[in-house]
Amino acid sequence: MALRLDDKKAIVAEVSEVAAKAHSAVAVEYRGLSVGEITGLRKTARESGVYLRVVKNSLTRRAVEGTDFSCMRDALKGPLMLAFSMEDPGAAARVIFDFSKENKKLEPKLVAIGGVLYGPSDLERLSKLPTYEQAVSMLMAVMKAPIEKFVRTLAEPHAKLVRTIAAIKDQKQAA
Repeated sequence: MALRLDDKKAIVAEVSEVAAKAHSAVAVEYRGLSVGEITGLRKTARESGVYLRVVKNSLTRRAVEGTDFSCMRDALKGPLMLAFSMEDPGAAARVIFDFSKENKKLEPKLVAIGGVLYGPSDLERLSKLPTYEQAVSMLMAVMKAPIEKFVRTLAEPHAKLVRTIAAIKDQKQAA
């Protein structure tokens, strides 16, 4: 069934609003997937904070115009499903990468982040980006390490003295 002009405008407005707020986008070819497999992918995407939508390429070109994802316009060819990361930059890539490991029919075509278009080979690299919580944890570990080392350095002479006295005590008890 063909879409009416009002329906097309609504779809373009919705995708444009999502693209304006998204951190990254992944376009995948979904040809050959069953309805059950796509439903499972949609469920996983929803749980991960990823906006997943099948949109006609002509409507997608209009929707991404003026956003960071306008770099994708010329590369949109074939039946594509769009995944936009709404919470962290690697969320869409993680969902698509994990799903494509199990289902070889899902074929990544485009990856866009920060206004730069990447090929499907960069999907794995983007999927390995840490989440916000992981990045904060890594930063705190880096900030905490010098202080811990300083405290251990200050405590080491006292610990060495205690170990030396304990060794002398053990030696005298043995004699």
